[in-house]
Amino acid sequence: MEKVKLLVATTNKGKLKEIVRILAPLGFEVVKPPHKLEVEETGETFLENAYLKAKAYYEEFGLPSLADDSGLVIEALGGYPGVYSSRFYSLEIGGRESPEPTESEANIRKVLRLMEGEENRRAKFVAFVVLYWEDKGLMAQGECEGEILKEKRGEKGFGYDPIFKPSGMDRSMAELEPEEKDKLSHRGRALRRLASLIEPLSSRLP
Repeated sequence: MEKVKLLVATTNKGKLKEIVRILAPLGFEVVKPPHKLEVEETGETFLENAYLKAKAYYEEFGLPSLADDSGLVIEALGGYPGVYSSRFYSLEIGGRESPEPTESEANIRKVLRLMEGEENRRAKFVAFVVLYWEDKGLMAQGECEGEILKEKRGEKGFGYDPIFKPSGMDRSMAELEPEEKDKLSHRGRALRRLASLIEPLSSRLP
């Protein structure tokens, strides 16, 4: 496959680093956006939000744009944080948390508080990735099943990684080496599936 240039519709450093790490070995040239674009995520699903971001970045910068929308789905919380994963701390439902020292820390505190005493710890990470260019689009989904830990473990990764233990592992997502995480993560699975869809269309991309 010829090297395909993709603009990644995110300025999240952790997410960007992960996407580059997964796609570069597959023959893609991953490009950072020249500047952040504020896209209102009004979708009710991960797929809708990923589509909105990919389309907006393509229309702004003119390059085939890859967007990811992902989050943590907890069975005992009725599917929350879900599409609200990045801003769960600010929602009235379950009570707000102060975004100090970081929003990620506030999100984790809220989940751990709401899960106190809960025996059902089942959860999963879900990711939808969308590639958009001209009036065309491709999408792929990935999931990683696991459970919510009772306390933070590990310093690697980002977001909810320190409190999520993938099924079959004895370590949290934040205790895994990057290469280990990429093999089983929701985002890694979604991106590899998308890459397989892009390959037969690579000659049509600019």
